[in-house]
Amino acid sequence: MKRREFLTSVVALGVATSIPTAKAAVVNGGQPWQPGDVNTPPSPPRQGGLQFFTPHEFATVGAIAERFIPADETSLSGKDAGCAIFIDRQLAGDYGRAAALYRLGRFVKGTPEQGPQSPLTPAERYRQGLGALDAATQKEYGKNFLDLSADIQEKILHAMEADKFNLGEVDTKVFFELLLQNVREGFLADPIYGGNKEMTSWKMIGFPGARYDFRDLLSKKGQKLNIIPTSLIDNTL
Repeated sequence: MKRREFLTSVVALGVATSIPTAKAAVVNGGQPWQPGDVNTPPSPPRQGGLQFFTPHEFATVGAIAERFIPADETSLSGKDAGCAIFIDRQLAGDYGRAAALYRLGRFVKGTPEQGPQSPLTPAERYRQGLGALDAATQKEYGKNFLDLSADIQEKILHAMEADKFNLGEVDTKVFFELLLQNVREGFLADPIYGGNKEMTSWKMIGFPGARYDFRDLLSKKGQKLNIIPTSLIDNTL
C-alpha cells in the first residue's frame, strides 16, 4: 500500500445503531468529565509500560504497523513511530472500553455505512482478532503472524483487506479496517498519546502541530515558513 494512498484513503468505521421508540432512560457512565466544567478535564494518558497488550500482541501490532507504513526518506515507519504504543494506551482507556458507544443491542449486521454492529468493545475485538490471526497463520504457514517474512505478512494483510483471509469467527474485513484506522490515528496523533514519535508524520506533511497562534507569521505571505511542529508535550516519546 502506497503511503499517499494510506494517508488519504477513507475507512468508514462510524458506528450507528437502530434504536426503537421507547421511553427515555437515564444512561450512567461514559465520559469522565462534565460538559462545560473546566475543573474536571479528561485524565492525561498514562505513561510507560504496556497497559493492555501482552508483549506478543504488542509486537504483532508493531509488525502490522510497519507493513502499513514502511520507513522511507520522508518519515519513520509505523512501528518506529510508536503506533502500537498509541493503540495499547487507547485500548486501556475509554476507547478500549467503548465508554461512549451504545452497546445494549439488539445487534444485527448493518450496512457498510453503519459500521460494525457488535457487542464487543474495541479491546475485546483486538484480543479476539489477534488470536484469530495467529491461529489462521499457524494453520496455513505453521507460524504466528509475527514470525512470518515481511512479504508474507504483507500478502496476508492484502488478503484481509479484500476479505479473502479466513479468521474463523472474526469478521476479517472489520478487523482489518479497525487495525488500519488505529494505525493511521497513531501515526498522525499528537505524540502525547504515544505515537507519532519525533512528530515524524507532522514533519512529513508540513503540519505545524499544537501552536498557540500564528500571528508572527501573518506578514510572511508567499514565503516558505519551515515551521517546526509543536507537540502538547515538551519532548516526544
